[in-house]
Amino acid sequence: MGSSRMSNSKVGVFVDVANMYMNGGPKMQYDVLRDFACRDGAEPVRLNAYVTYDAERAETDETYRKGTQNFHSALREIGYKVIVKDIRWYQDESGTRFGKANADLDLAVDMLLQSQNLDRLLLASGDGDFVQVIKALQNRGCRVEVVALDNVSAKLRHEADYFLSGYLIPDLIPSISPKPDAAPWGEIGSRVRGWCYWHSDQGYGFMRYIKYIGPGLWVTDTRHPDSPYGTAFFHDSNLPDFIRPSLFPSRNLIFEFELIKSERGAGVQAINIELASKF
Repeated sequence: MGSSRMSNSKVGVFVDVANMYMNGGPKMQYDVLRDFACRDGAEPVRLNAYVTYDAERAETDETYRKGTQNFHSALREIGYKVIVKDIRWYQDESGTRFGKANADLDLAVDMLLQSQNLDRLLLASGDGDFVQVIKALQNRGCRVEVVALDNVSAKLRHEADYFLSGYLIPDLIPSISPKPDAAPWGEIGSRVRGWCYWHSDQGYGFMRYIKYIGPGLWVTDTRHPDSPYGTAFFHDSNLPDFIRPSLFPSRNLIFEFELIKSERGAGVQAINIELASKF
């Protein structure tokens, strides 16, 4: 499946766990993120997950304490180094308590320091505070890729060497409408996510989606043997009622849909289309 070319690159993955969790990723699959970062056979030299921890809450909330410990252990089991930043609580003049945990600073410093041993860095976050860090890394000769979910900074997307919504990565985020008998991602009968890249005023268009994790993401022509992309025909009547086809084509609207054999003959068709995310 796809190209068999391998890379000698060294890659580092840096995950802003709180940002990903709060913006659509509470069930994100961290092993899939690692596989995506190493999709061309690159060596994962660094796998860093930056988490916040409320020690005060953990003293009285056993469910929180055990759940957090299990999550951290699961990350370590699949090769991540877990960097924990304790939440510190403060009180303002009105007596309102608020917590702070600046894990972003640790992440930024580590990216800069560890980049000297890396060829490519993947940042999993939509936080615009990392824009200057990306610029500094690029000036060092590093390639910086960004994966994020909802509420992504436009400046962060534009500054990255490559940006991809995590919703488009096969199996990174569970389906929003799971089917118990669904086929594996990319096959007939599966639910995948993609965007409309071509639309006709005759009431139909085509969705593009990533069929599998592999190299060659720049090969968007699905006729090319190294292209990891697939296309699916759709009728406007299968779109959600609140979506205006006049918005198409657009990469800013990401849809989840079911793949079936096309009623037009050869090819694939998208049905049961739902909006998954928008920029």
